[in-house]
Amino acid sequence: MNTLTLGLVGVGRIGQMHAQNLLTVRDQVAARGVQLEIVIADAAPETARQVADRLGLRATESVDTLISEGIDGLIIATNTATHPDLIRVGLAAGLPVFCEKPVSSGVVGALPLLKEIEAVSGVVQIGHQRRFDVGYQEAKRRFDAGDLGWLHGLRAVSGDAFPPAVEYLATSGGIFRDMAVHDFDVIRWLTGQEIVEVYARGTNNGDPEIGAVGDVDTAQATLTLADGTVAMATATRYNGAGHDVRLDVQGSKDTVVVGLDDRSALRSAEPDVGFPAGTAHQTFAERFVDAYVAELVAFVELVLGERDNPCTPFDAVAASLVADAAQLSLVRSEPVAVPALRDVLDGTADPVPAVDLVPFPA
Repeated sequence: MNTLTLGLVGVGRIGQMHAQNLLTVRDQVAARGVQLEIVIADAAPETARQVADRLGLRATESVDTLISEGIDGLIIATNTATHPDLIRVGLAAGLPVFCEKPVSSGVVGALPLLKEIEAVSGVVQIGHQRRFDVGYQEAKRRFDAGDLGWLHGLRAVSGDAFPPAVEYLATSGGIFRDMAVHDFDVIRWLTGQEIVEVYARGTNNGDPEIGAVGDVDTAQATLTLADGTVAMATATRYNGAGHDVRLDVQGSKDTVVVGLDDRSALRSAEPDVGFPAGTAHQTFAERFVDAYVAELVAFVELVLGERDNPCTPFDAVAASLVADAAQLSLVRSEPVAVPALRDVLDGTADPVPAVDLVPFPA
């Protein structure tokens, strides 16, 4: 049996979720002959010890201690501002790295890191978990197989049942960067097409404090893909029916819908229609629990050299570049072209100007 030790740094909300999910991962990979050991650390060592005690794991003092004690892979679940430096720590130690999205607080800050990763052929997987959801994977399989024909449209929906704390929203970068970016990523991944233009609109009809910190509570982005296909991404903080994440993939031969099941957060207005019959999910962690486990199983396989990287830093920054364009379009009320990330890296195109959150409407 192979023995593999993974170090998890950061045990806030997302980090604790990953730590819990790693217990399931441990059971799954044991059936494949892999003995997984998990060690956690946090900037607050006492918090790491408390989480470790609760989950039956081992805690250590810091990320430096994690590495000096000997680990085979590093999982980063800290706040966004620390991602670049911790990725660099992992690269310097020659470790495969899993990092929650985004790569960096901004695209411009991520560019030198992308070059550093490429220069050393670093292995860094970014956590865009929707790529591991069985519905998204089946939609991609059917599209790739030609079952859907050519695409005439995509409609993505991301709806939180209730908004996060305003304090979080003030530092999140806005609804496109922290929420709709997942839709931008899966649209690129599923279609194999770059998003070349964005036209975004948004509004606030809920808590006025959301507008005061510069965000909108509901937004919509019309996306144009490289081949001219049009897609729509809608996001809201106030989907009272429950946590709603779906994607309509509409083709010339057939249409499939990701996220349409008995727990969908919607109700038919037609008489005598009882679908969906179940209780809607309330949070993203509940909706995507299996996908979060699957992406960490994929990281184990990546560490073992059994698979290619399922979500590269380049992919993640490309989605963030679209999110920047959407935010700029929202502020300017006009379409914004999205440059090719490779051209931005090569210096032949400028990145989209990063617009900070300003009270909305400005």
